[in-house]
Amino acid sequence: MRVTTIHAPGDIRLEEQPRPQLELPTDAVIKVVAACVCGSDLWPYRNADEVPEPRPIGHEVVGVVEEVGSAVRSFAPGDFVVVPFCHSDNSCPHCRAGIHSACVNGGMTAGGQAEYARVTQAEGTLVKTDGMPDPEQVPSLLALSDVMPTGWHAAVSARVRPGATVAVVGDGAVGLCGVLAARELGAERIIALSRHAPRQALAREYGATDVVAERGKEATAAVRELTDGVGADAVLECVGNGPAMRTAFSIARPGAMVGFVGVPHDVAPPMGKMFGHNVGLAGGMAPVRRYLPDLLERVLTGAIDPGRVFDLELPLDDVAEAYRAMDERRAIKVLLRP
Repeated sequence: MRVTTIHAPGDIRLEEQPRPQLELPTDAVIKVVAACVCGSDLWPYRNADEVPEPRPIGHEVVGVVEEVGSAVRSFAPGDFVVVPFCHSDNSCPHCRAGIHSACVNGGMTAGGQAEYARVTQAEGTLVKTDGMPDPEQVPSLLALSDVMPTGWHAAVSARVRPGATVAVVGDGAVGLCGVLAARELGAERIIALSRHAPRQALAREYGATDVVAERGKEATAAVRELTDGVGADAVLECVGNGPAMRTAFSIARPGAMVGFVGVPHDVAPPMGKMFGHNVGLAGGMAPVRRYLPDLLERVLTGAIDPGRVFDLELPLDDVAEAYRAMDERRAIKVLLRP
């Protein structure tokens, strides 16, 4: 089968490798219908994470069940499924507490930008639709494998409440889904920090009431002005670097919560401000399976349309161009069709 591999920073290749096989009774093999490039895939691509040796890459997948192991009883070949990027048995103590991303038997999709993908703990991980979905729903279903639940996790971790003023730091797919999540959770005012016109436009369509294009101290001043000097009740940090985290805390009002979901790189929370202003920090890797049933219902009823973050679609053969387009910010998020 064809599978995307990263060999070094900036070096993305599509290669032929054996199709994944069932290795354990809890496994399933999925024929990929759609995959995509994640913002976190850009960390090694940009040399922010090491690439010690070539490896398959990609973790966001929807597709059709090809085969299942003997312990997988709720799914059968032909089922269309959303594959959470972090696998979980949905029954361990951490899963029962809602932290599926820390499942004691968990794993992650590896090599999802491919024709087939192996899913561990398939019984607890997969969520299926009622028959084959309409083709126009596939992008939004794909967004449920990672970016929409991740944006939702940021909003939940930040304790977004009805009537709240929320600020979202980061205008990538996760940040835009965070805007959508804040709207769905009842925020009255949503301030999106974004410098790019297409992303600003989508943020407004998703529910942003204000857009701040500045960065650093200027962004802090702009948010303070919008909130009469108070700051935001909840802040979503959807980038994962030091400047974004500093901005998030600088615009949080005393007593606020910062929800962080960006993969941390050179991040040090400001403990002094957290202590002095009672500003909290919560979040981390999204427990996708926890949120998926609710979010799937919202997609299928048309309440949310997270698939609009995909503003470029390419065949899998053009995966190297997909990475370039996202790295150069010519695309918010690229959908790949095998």
